[in-house]
Amino acid sequence: MRVLIADDDTTSRRLLANMLAGWGYEVVTAADGAEAWDLLQQPNAPFLAILDWMMPGLTGPAVCRDLRQLRKEPYTYVLLLTARTNKEDVIEGMNSGVDDYVTKPFDAQELKVRLRAGRRILDLQAELVAAREALREQATRDPLTCVWNRYAIFDTLNREINRSVRENTSLSLIMADLDHFKQVNDSHGHLAGDTVLREAARRMQSCVRPYDYVGRYGGEEFLVVLPGTSSSQAFQLAERLRRALASAPFAVGNLAIPVTASFGVSGIEAGEDAEPEKLIRTADEALYRAKESGRNCVEGSPADKAAASDLANLMAAVLPPGND
Repeated sequence: MRVLIADDDTTSRRLLANMLAGWGYEVVTAADGAEAWDLLQQPNAPFLAILDWMMPGLTGPAVCRDLRQLRKEPYTYVLLLTARTNKEDVIEGMNSGVDDYVTKPFDAQELKVRLRAGRRILDLQAELVAAREALREQATRDPLTCVWNRYAIFDTLNREINRSVRENTSLSLIMADLDHFKQVNDSHGHLAGDTVLREAARRMQSCVRPYDYVGRYGGEEFLVVLPGTSSSQAFQLAERLRRALASAPFAVGNLAIPVTASFGVSGIEAGEDAEPEKLIRTADEALYRAKESGRNCVEGSPADKAAASDLANLMAAVLPPGND
């Protein structure tokens, strides 16, 4: 574990650094409070800090007070070194946010066990953070497909609409529905249907950018939120998603099940505002037209279809055969 030692006394600082290195710690040093404060604000800052009380620029308690105001995570455990032993001084130091203190001249074994106690606190905090993140993941991810669940994808759409309006950028939405999915469940069982849903989500996820969002809207329906994407670009991406699903049968045990999907596209251009319900309704209407047109196709506005077709023709003319 990395430890920050902040002490303006060179001899004391070197003594501490050598001692902690001998105990297996990776040591980072600072010669005054200002340098310590800079180091503690870095992304890779140590989680354990030993601060001398009296230092030029910023005292140890002042550094700790500023650190606590940041409310940064993971937590930084701070141990204060001080020659002050009055009860009022101890209270002042603890009120600044210090976790523990050692009086000078310090006993090496006492410092060692107090650092060990700090490590236990940090280990416990790391476990709590991991448990919290696991619960957050469970609350926002669809347990079957591992993409965003209905609540999370709707919340994401609402947030991205607000960002689109604020930053004057476009935003698009794709709604996908697996064709004849009920027949898969009826013919091969619900476990086979679950496998198909997982593989469909995986194939769609593999086609989008890292900052796009794929979510399971319900049943065999999926939503794809595309920040900074025009409707015509989304139409072309939906066509890529369609091909990714239809390109090869889904392997379910010894079975090879052909799967296709229908897609509806909607969007808002830069400077345009819309409610999430309107975007979903427009995409759903386009999806219905795709179903009516025979399934395994993409529908959107006529202008988007024409623009996507023109773009596809242009790319086909520019790229050599075999590039998609």
